[in-house]
Amino acid sequence: MISKARIGWLLRRIVRQIWFRAALISVMSVVVAAFAGIVARLIPYHFTGDIGQDAVGTVLEIMASSMLAVTTFSLTAMVSAYSSATQLATPRATQLMISDRMSQNALSTFLGAFIFSVVGIIGLQTRLYGGQGRVLLLIATILLVTLVVITLLRWIAHLASFGRMSDVIDRVENAACSAMAAFAADPYGGGRPAGPVPPGARALPAKSIGYVTHVDVAHLAAQARQYDVAVHVGAIPGTMVHKGRPLLHVIGGEGEECLDDALAAAFSIERHRSFDHDPRLGLIALGEIAGRALSAAVNDPGTAIEVLNALLRSLAELPAQAPSSDQDLPQVYVPRPTVDELVRAGLSPILRDGAGDEEVAIRTFKTLAALRETLPHAAATIRDLEAELTANVERMMADEAALARTLKAKPDRA
Repeated sequence: MISKARIGWLLRRIVRQIWFRAALISVMSVVVAAFAGIVARLIPYHFTGDIGQDAVGTVLEIMASSMLAVTTFSLTAMVSAYSSATQLATPRATQLMISDRMSQNALSTFLGAFIFSVVGIIGLQTRLYGGQGRVLLLIATILLVTLVVITLLRWIAHLASFGRMSDVIDRVENAACSAMAAFAADPYGGGRPAGPVPPGARALPAKSIGYVTHVDVAHLAAQARQYDVAVHVGAIPGTMVHKGRPLLHVIGGEGEECLDDALAAAFSIERHRSFDHDPRLGLIALGEIAGRALSAAVNDPGTAIEVLNALLRSLAELPAQAPSSDQDLPQVYVPRPTVDELVRAGLSPILRDGAGDEEVAIRTFKTLAALRETLPHAAATIRDLEAELTANVERMMADEAALARTLKAKPDRA
């Protein structure tokens, strides 16, 4: 049985798909246009004005031709923004661009207006509408034109920043902060902190190759209670699995033929990683943006500094690696990314590629100092990163004056 958490996750993913809003508004457009004539017969009030088919049909023909062009333009603008984000920032940001609500609403509105106009023209040509129906169709057309104008103005304003570097950084940062906040609220997803797998535990290998994007811990807990077993999760979201890597280890449940399939059903495995339950992916994507900006071909230290600020905000809620004391938790043991893995995920490319730039190196030292004050439980990792950055700066920075200024800006660890 699928848990409520998994159903909610699946519904959120469906709603974010680019086709969902387009399909929903298209169906609504067909319903409104097709049933205008039928609904009009149920209205007891008779309009005294007479609106001919040509009056409504002309407006609908203009709407149909213009909305087809606007829809094509919107698709071109969206694809251009996706390509720009891929080339300038990181390909990992594309899935965030595709789920942009403003672009989806604009595309859906324009497509729905086009379909509404086509269905309305067909209804007029087939004499579906009487006098009452034409009045209702005209009213609906006027409302639709108003909605299209408002959406078009908002869409034009949105295009001014859509796909630009700052927009991509903000989107990746928001995804990273959202995943980090959910991770901080429940680092083990409702399970118990992982420990050593006991000897004799039975491994359950993955049946496909890909990334784990979601683990339904509630489903694992239900199976653990039903079959009286203990489950040690071995692959959390963001883990690359294959037929030789176990998804989990089971203690008990020998002879239960349906148990393995029920436990494997809790894991969603896809070809690409997802930001939702993977706090490392957002940090990795930010690091990739900074790494590309610091390459010799781009040489954009300002973008790297913006990424450092985004990483500081994203890592601010990083929870300590403290065991849970709740004894009512199910017999499901879930590992979590270590503090060292999460801090290094975004900062490693900057330490490697930004040590030769004075502005970036100074900002990196200040970011590490801020993280040391914000995250006392990450002090050991931050000390190692400061030492690594110092060694890289001394090795890569050729200008003696810049080297002296950079090391002078290095904060004390007292």
